[in-house]
Amino acid sequence: MNGNDTTTYDAIIVGGSYAGMAAALQLARARRRVLVVDEGLRRNRFASHSHGFLGQDGRPPGEITAEARNQLMNYPTVTWMTGRAEQAARTPEGFRITSSDGIGYRGRRLLIAVGVVDELPAIPGLVERWGRSVFHCPYCHGYELMQGRIGVVAVSGQSMHHALMLPDWGPTTLLLNGAFEPDADQSAHLARRGVAVETALISGIDGDSPEVSLADGRRLPFAGLFVLPRSRVASPLAAQLGCVTEDGPLGTHIRVDAMQETSIPGVFACGDAARAAGSVALAVGAGTIAGTALHRSLLFCDDDALFVRS
Repeated sequence: MNGNDTTTYDAIIVGGSYAGMAAALQLARARRRVLVVDEGLRRNRFASHSHGFLGQDGRPPGEITAEARNQLMNYPTVTWMTGRAEQAARTPEGFRITSSDGIGYRGRRLLIAVGVVDELPAIPGLVERWGRSVFHCPYCHGYELMQGRIGVVAVSGQSMHHALMLPDWGPTTLLLNGAFEPDADQSAHLARRGVAVETALISGIDGDSPEVSLADGRRLPFAGLFVLPRSRVASPLAAQLGCVTEDGPLGTHIRVDAMQETSIPGVFACGDAARAAGSVALAVGAGTIAGTALHRSLLFCDDDALFVRS
């Protein structure tokens, strides 16, 4: 199917998870016409419960987003399109998004809230337990391990950060797995925090409460495992528009200013795609900032000037 939606929206929001819906809510309450394009791939879709978000602690993340969408769709100026936005381009009036089925959508402003894709170490059994017994955020999942034994699967020297944090949630073992070797200062710091260090390679992970099989035949049981995945922005839209990105030790994200605007005038970004760390609470906060800033840009910016600069 090919064609065009003849509506010119005040804002097109690509990504309808926590950040995108938080932004859409601000715009809807300002009675602005908003299109949300979402393909339904929340980053935390593998987790059974969400933690650390005030008022929603311990609730299944799918329930949080379902209720949020129901509330959002009570506003008559919001349109929801389930699908993937494949292409983005600037136009004299703003921006044009083309979906995977070839339909074009026009908006005066664009907000990218597409999230990220996590790239995990190639360890047998790890991907299958991601979000269930293998985690990345101690604040989101550490408490529920009830001070049980915790393993940190090293991916680089950055895993020292995890290893030094996690003893607050339970006795911790750093599984080096050949990723790096702590130097003398790092080893002393680990010892002061009570972190055990395991040098044997990991051959696999199994069990509901994860059990790590080592290459030397030993098996180590844990209440939960933590790993720092590399992440990449889950859509090429920002790159197509020329938005500046930033490379960090754990991946790439879209560079934004304090108001969540990218290097391209009229394009905003929020959520995990636009910061080096992520959580539901941070995504909602960033989405709220982005939505209000985008609204103010509609009020106080001259569109002709906006799209001439840069």
